[in-house]
Parts: sequence; structure tokens; C-alpha cells
Amino acid sequence: MENTKKLKTKDKILIAAIEQYNEFGVQVITSRHIAAKMGISHGNLDYHYKTKEDIILAIYEKMRSEMSDYFISRKPEYSSIEHVHLLLIQLEEFQYRYRFINLDVLEISRTYLNITSLIQKTSEYRKLQMDALFEEFLSDEYMLRIEPETRESVQHLIRIIITFWLSQREVLASNKFTEKGAMVKSIWALITPYLTEKGKEERAKVIAKYGYTQEDIDAR
Repeated sequence: MENTKKLKTKDKILIAAIEQYNEFGVQVITSRHIAAKMGISHGNLDYHYKTKEDIILAIYEKMRSEMSDYFISRKPEYSSIEHVHLLLIQLEEFQYRYRFINLDVLEISRTYLNITSLIQKTSEYRKLQMDALFEEFLSDEYMLRIEPETRESVQHLIRIIITFWLSQREVLASNKFTEKGAMVKSIWALITPYLTEKGKEERAKVIAKYGYTQEDIDAR
């Protein structure tokens, strides 16, 4: 019973921290702010998470685990393009749910070395997963064969879009690229020139079925 209570408290701390970090940013919010928001003592919070780095690391690992589930979860009847489209929609949802991580990524990476190391490892792992998805596009005859350097550049640009999407929304503030679903559209705009006619037809079919956002899916 004691362990269950502690786990629940730890989860509540993470939820409160995510809310505070999302609203005000990592640099502004301290553990005392989080404790005050929860109505608990700082000592109680400190018992579960000694430092801000511990809190952010726990949040990042939570996000990483949830995102990994989306990468590997797939219905047998889904085509590779359908799987990737739904994955991109979930990635954009994660951008908003854990938006402080992307908005404050430079601050976090410069300040917390353990988190930086984990972010880098995750990036390398996602790179391999993305390459496997491109291989599946090729196997399904959805993608043209392109030069390895071009393929690597396209994949790198996709990772840049995902990592800095929310930051560009804040800085550039263009209505066209601030609406939900714009990140998914931008990534498809990058991939589509390298699709075969079969791939473009499948992409059009999938978008007609799901739209570009979770709200579109929920409204079906």
C-alpha cells in the first residue's frame, strides 16, 4: 500500500510539473512552485525527486516510453504509409502535450547533461526507426530509390522539423504554420516528391480517411 501511494504521488508530481513547465517554461519553474501548485510541502516533493533534473528526466523517460509504443504499435492491416501518417499525427500531439521539452530543448540540453545524453541516444534510435520505415516504403513500392545522401538529408530534415516545430511557431508566428496538423502536412510535403505514383495514391487515400489531426480522427 505504501509503494502504491508513493507511485501515485510521483505521478501527480510529474503531471503538475508538465503543466507548470508547459505554461511558464523550465527556467522559471522551481520544485517549490510545483509543490505549491500541488498543495504539498517542498520536503514531500524533494523526497520523490531531489532535483529539477530528476523531474525533467522522469518526464522525458515517460514521453519516450509512450512515443516508443506508438512506433511499434500497428494494426496488421495498416499499410506502411498509413502507419507513418498516424505516427506523425501522434508525434504532433506529443509536441503539444510535452511542449516545454521542445520549446526549451536548448536550455535543457545545455543545463542537464544526463538528459542531453538520453536525448542523443533517443535521436539515434529514432533515426534507425525512420530508416526502417523508409525501407518499408521501398519494399511496398511506395518510394523511389534515391541517393543515400539525399535520403539521409530528407530524414535529417524531418527530425529537425519534429524537434523545432513548436519553436518556429513561437518565433515566426505564421498562421499557416501554427494550426494543428501543419507539422504533419510539412513532413509529407518533404516526403511526397520521392513517392511513386502508387505511394502518392496511398498517401491521398490515407489523408482522406484520417485527415491531419487527432481531432479529425476523433470526428470520424
